[in-house]
Amino acid sequence: MEWWLVLLIVFGSLLVLMLTGLPVAFSFMTINLVGVFVLWGGISGLHQLILSIFESVTFFALLPVPLFILMGEVLFQSGMGTRMLDALDTLLGRLPGRLGLIAVAGGVLIAVLCGNTWASTAMLGAMLVPDMEKRGYKKPMALGPIMGGGALAIIIPPSGMAVVLATLAGISVGGLLIAGLLPGLVMAAFFT
Repeated sequence: MEWWLVLLIVFGSLLVLMLTGLPVAFSFMTINLVGVFVLWGGISGLHQLILSIFESVTFFALLPVPLFILMGEVLFQSGMGTRMLDALDTLLGRLPGRLGLIAVAGGVLIAVLCGNTWASTAMLGAMLVPDMEKRGYKKPMALGPIMGGGALAIIIPPSGMAVVLATLAGISVGGLLIAGLLPGLVMAAFFT
């Protein structure tokens, strides 16, 4: 069977499942299970899927990833992120474009604390966008520094994505984390 026909069948099936009201996660899971059953040899393929899931979940190198996500949630729910951004606001005083600078500096600090891009961007967006819009920032000027500052968590250690990348590539996790420090700080300086 041609590759484009297989791709069309998979996407068509996925679309039909989602249009029936099945949640997206269950739609993807259904397509994956059917694909494993068909392509990996029936019931033995499902057994292999269970073994590979167990092996990937018990892999020690990926342990920091959920802990980074937990740390980001703790920062957000405890209010420490808000207090950190208030301290940065006090430190920067009355500089023009201060909220953009706070977004980048806050992104660096949140990246250092939790290593999670999603938590960093969500926290910065929830706290800074309303204040930026109230002070007359246009949408692109409000979102640009927040997205840039939030994306620094991918590079600046401890980075959950760097842990995943190093694990998949089979290279030293510590070496990759150390290698990301200088480029992340240089990017923060350029964003500023």
